[in-house]
Amino acid sequence: MPRIEENCWTCSYARAHRSESISTSTLLVAKVHEMMTILTSVLATAYGSLASAKAMNLLRRGLVLFTVGVFLALVLNLLQIQRHVTLFPEEVIATIFSSAWWVPPCCGTAAAVVGLLYPCIDSHLGEPHKFKREWASVMRCVAVFVGINHASAKLDFANNMQLSMTLAALSLGLWWTFDRSRSGFGLGLTIAFVATLVTQLLVYNGIYQYTSPDFLYIRSWLPCIFFSGGVTVGNIGRQLAMGVTEIRHKECLDKMHKD
Repeated sequence: MPRIEENCWTCSYARAHRSESISTSTLLVAKVHEMMTILTSVLATAYGSLASAKAMNLLRRGLVLFTVGVFLALVLNLLQIQRHVTLFPEEVIATIFSSAWWVPPCCGTAAAVVGLLYPCIDSHLGEPHKFKREWASVMRCVAVFVGINHASAKLDFANNMQLSMTLAALSLGLWWTFDRSRSGFGLGLTIAFVATLVTQLLVYNGIYQYTSPDFLYIRSWLPCIFFSGGVTVGNIGRQLAMGVTEIRHKECLDKMHKD
């Protein structure tokens, strides 16, 4: 009898211990599940906030680049029209800037795309652009680009080929002075090719025309303008893509080097 009672006590103890172990395991699993749910919720919220912040930053940069493109189109196209380099039909010249209505928005959209593309390509290639990353350099680059465009309308050469070679040298000098990156050079060439092709199609279809064309339907120096414009807008886009932390870090490094 004592042995039977001992066996019964042992069995009841084993059942209670097993039940307590199962209860503890269930509680532990529930706690882990609760912690994982909270962690997932926090990560999802953080990711959503980060994605929203990135989207807003992208939108702000795009709007700034669009505005810059519109402004440059109005100023530079006005110069070309006044010097009778480009000719639009009289019915489309209806604004105080004497430009076709579709030119500024098209140039603004192109500037936004190009300006956003440059830092993306840099990030994809793993080659962040670090050469002359300050607004003073960007403003000088814009000034040189405006000067190149001004030279294309006002300089008089014996023929367009001499002017084209001069502007090509100036455009390469702009890239070397303010960029010097392989991605910048490659994108500049791509932009020059695509923009020249689109311009040829527009002139071919009679949207507007160039006086004294010597490269099919356009002037031979036009790809140089597109190349230098792409480099300029790309530098603006890169500078806009710099974060506040990166700018402050660079300023600290510059101060350290000066000291």
